[in-house]
Amino acid sequence: MVRERDGYELRRYPAHVVAEVTVDADFEQAGSLGFRPLVSYIGGNNRSRESLAMTAPVVQSQTLAMTAPVVQSPGEGEQQVIAFVLPASLSIDSAPVPADPRVVIREVPPSLTAVTRYSGRWSESSYEHHVAALRQALATDGLTAVSEPRLARFDPPFKPWFLRRNEVHLDVRESA
Repeated sequence: MVRERDGYELRRYPAHVVAEVTVDADFEQAGSLGFRPLVSYIGGNNRSRESLAMTAPVVQSQTLAMTAPVVQSPGEGEQQVIAFVLPASLSIDSAPVPADPRVVIREVPPSLTAVTRYSGRWSESSYEHHVAALRQALATDGLTAVSEPRLARFDPPFKPWFLRRNEVHLDVRESA
């Protein structure tokens, strides 16, 4: 942790490798749809048939699909990216090559990230509430977000909702 602020922490994350999949789904369905191919990948569905340890967190972010025409109905063209952070011992070159073409291995660059923690359900409304609060806290402190927000989930779905650890992550610009 770099420092703690009112309502969030600033953390410095090193470069790391993720396995990710993009799914055409709304916020609340995406976790289940993206989870299956990623679990299969770390379970050995890769060219070297190597099993990998499950690490935390599972990260979810939203992207918008490029479709024509540009005008879209609410929810149409919505895509979510679900990512597993791979063990720190792996690099982009040493990570097993996925057998499933939906799974992509990507290196995430180092970042300075504002993080707010919360417990509870993985609902879009709860997530959006915490994103808004984090954005407000950053604005109050004069920090500029330079990424889209991400949801980090640390617990399995069978853990009671009130005990789950969730975080919202926003990369911020380094101050001069």
